[in-house]
Amino acid sequence: MNLILDNLTTGYGHKTVSRGLNAELQEGRLTCLLGPNGSGKSTLLRTISGAQMPLYGSVTRTDSRTLSIVLTSRIDVAQLRAWDVVAMGRHPYTGYFGKLTAQDDEIIQEAMRTTQTLPFRNRNMTSLSDGEAQKVMIAKALAQQTPVILLDEPSAFLDFPSKVSLMLMMRNLAHNHGKTILLSTHDVSLALKTADTLWLMNTDGSMHTGTAQELTGSGDIATFLGDSAQYL
Repeated sequence: MNLILDNLTTGYGHKTVSRGLNAELQEGRLTCLLGPNGSGKSTLLRTISGAQMPLYGSVTRTDSRTLSIVLTSRIDVAQLRAWDVVAMGRHPYTGYFGKLTAQDDEIIQEAMRTTQTLPFRNRNMTSLSDGEAQKVMIAKALAQQTPVILLDEPSAFLDFPSKVSLMLMMRNLAHNHGKTILLSTHDVSLALKTADTLWLMNTDGSMHTGTAQELTGSGDIATFLGDSAQYL
């Protein structure tokens, strides 16, 4: 499923954060959203998800069976096992009483198998490392069986090997499972190496999109990175 931004302007109240955004999220591709703090990455993700309305323009409308979102914060409730959290992804399908069927159980198992979280299915969330907990949240999104997955800084508190593992997992989900994935991150070097498409948000509210090669050729990457480009 492709998701299209058409002349989208985002913000809240009387404050405009980004304006005139035109872009497309493509099925089977990993798109990384890059930008400095305050450039509007989280506001854009909330607008795409439907959590807040655009100030102007449009984004392909979604519902709970079309789009899932993974946030930076983790669930740390002692009574919840990893399996219980992933099972929450089935709630849009379980009806009023929330009863899981055998088919739901199979979908949950497959989501955990894909994210390599099945071995600790019975562990409490408080016992998991940050990397393990983030994989559980991704498994929950997979169990929801949405074609589009949004992730807001999913690697923010992970060590470097866990960051690499997570990025490779998301690329695999896009390429081999046909997911449409948008992932915001500050890890520029990893995004350049793993993303199919980059969205570069600027502090003036504009955004450049393209492959790493295209944006390097146009000079947008160098402009975006400024003096830090020499360290990549």
